[in-house]
Amino acid sequence: MAIRLEDKKAIVAEVNETASKALSLVIADYRGVTSNKMSELRAKARAESVSLRVVRNTLARRAVEGTEYECAREAFVGPTILAFSMEDPGAAARLLKDYAKENDKFEIKALAVGGEMLAADQIDRLAKLPTRDQALAMLMSVMQAPVTKLARTLNEIPSKVTRAVAAVRDKKQEAA
Repeated sequence: MAIRLEDKKAIVAEVNETASKALSLVIADYRGVTSNKMSELRAKARAESVSLRVVRNTLARRAVEGTEYECAREAFVGPTILAFSMEDPGAAARLLKDYAKENDKFEIKALAVGGEMLAADQIDRLAKLPTRDQALAMLMSVMQAPVTKLARTLNEIPSKVTRAVAAVRDKKQEAA
């Protein structure tokens, strides 16, 4: 079906805006996946702040120009779905990796993050990144460790004094 020039420009502008705000991009081939399964994927993507777009390859190539995902232009071949992670860099990778496990016909082609294109077999690198909450929890535990050690050390001083006083008392009681 033909798309008017104004509509093409709007699609390119919208995808370009999404790409400029996104943290990572996963490109997949959705050939053979039913529309019901795609609807399920879209619902999961909305819940995880992942922007999914099915765009013609020529429009996708134009849309990523001037963004850090320009490196992924050669992956736009055949039926392509673009998954942009908007809040968590690993969200799209986790979502599409899990979806590909459930659907044999769904195939991940490539991914891009930080201006670098990675092969599809590198998806675990991106999918295993901690979420924002997990990263903050890890940071807080690292920051909390020295404070906890200091508190234990300071708490040990009165304990030692108490044991020393008790030992002196016991000694005096034995001598008496």
